[in-house]
Amino acid sequence: MISERPSLFGRSLSAPQPAGIGSFLERAPADVTFYGSGKAALYDGLSGLVEPGENVLIPAYLPDAVGEPFCDLGLEVRHYRLQTNLAPDLADIERRLDDETCAVMSVNYFGFPQPGLDEFTTLVDEYDCYHIDDNAHAPISVDNGTVLGTRGHLGITSLWKLLPVPNGAVLYCTDDAVAEAVTPSSFAGVRDQLGVADCSFVLKSIVTGLLDTNALLRQSVDGLVSGAAPSVPEPGVRYEAGKTPMSKLSAYIAEDADPATIRAARRDNYLAWQRVLETREDIDVLYESLPEGICPQVFPVRTSAPQRLLAELERCGVGTHTWPRLSATVCENAEYEVATQLSRELIVLPVHQHIEPSSIEAVGDRFRW
Repeated sequence: MISERPSLFGRSLSAPQPAGIGSFLERAPADVTFYGSGKAALYDGLSGLVEPGENVLIPAYLPDAVGEPFCDLGLEVRHYRLQTNLAPDLADIERRLDDETCAVMSVNYFGFPQPGLDEFTTLVDEYDCYHIDDNAHAPISVDNGTVLGTRGHLGITSLWKLLPVPNGAVLYCTDDAVAEAVTPSSFAGVRDQLGVADCSFVLKSIVTGLLDTNALLRQSVDGLVSGAAPSVPEPGVRYEAGKTPMSKLSAYIAEDADPATIRAARRDNYLAWQRVLETREDIDVLYESLPEGICPQVFPVRTSAPQRLLAELERCGVGTHTWPRLSATVCENAEYEVATQLSRELIVLPVHQHIEPSSIEAVGDRFRW
């Protein structure tokens, strides 16, 4: 079974490594603060810079909970349109900007740098807004020598999307005035000791690992729970649950992980998927090239028959899904047709460091339509 996330007990964590995530973060030209979640980090990063009643612009193509920290700060959230290549629609951004706009967000989707960033930055600077560099997908991606997440006035990145950890995120403050305005809240930093959540995560990792290595047991468990639709908490509930410091377990694992090893493994797996899918005319690969320094979060593909592809991948033992769950505001507005269509048709294939490229290549041998 090719799981969607790396395992706590995977091979790349079996022995201490000479470097850690902390050493990598020291390369970033920014003040760095750890948090339990990127949304909590965003709240702290903006709290000393904005006033209730102002507005913030974010892409329409984002998960539904991303707007929660802005609402918590009393800001109006305005979604702007994207092009099909995930570049910002600059004309639409400019149409939505006004004197009350305090910040505009760009996003490095799936571990790759935001297309059209230079033009985006020029526009944001012209209107004297803060630029938020959302780098949740790419904690260790580097573009032309620059750590992604550090190309705005402030930025965030999510360690739990890279590592098998219960939580973990980083707030980057690349502007001195922004850094001085930040007053860390009670959910900043790292916990002093292991907690119940850490123990629960370890137990869940053991069970998940057991299911992934025992197909018969997984089939039995899946049969037991079939028919019970998974319950997903509301965006506000998920946001509030993330208001916690980074766990001690997360910090320990992050310091025992080698960024270079992880990046190399994910790149190898990305290229393996590329080889497997290169002859499939029914699948469009979102990023044909893999620039040096990029650590992909996933291998995103687009298809006009997503449910058929998902079923085929499941038959071949691949855990995956479409992305993301959009906010109701976006789903209910015909202006955001590109975002809603992408959310239905874009599927993210796993490339994490605990997958062997040979496992991905074996999937290609089993593809049949």
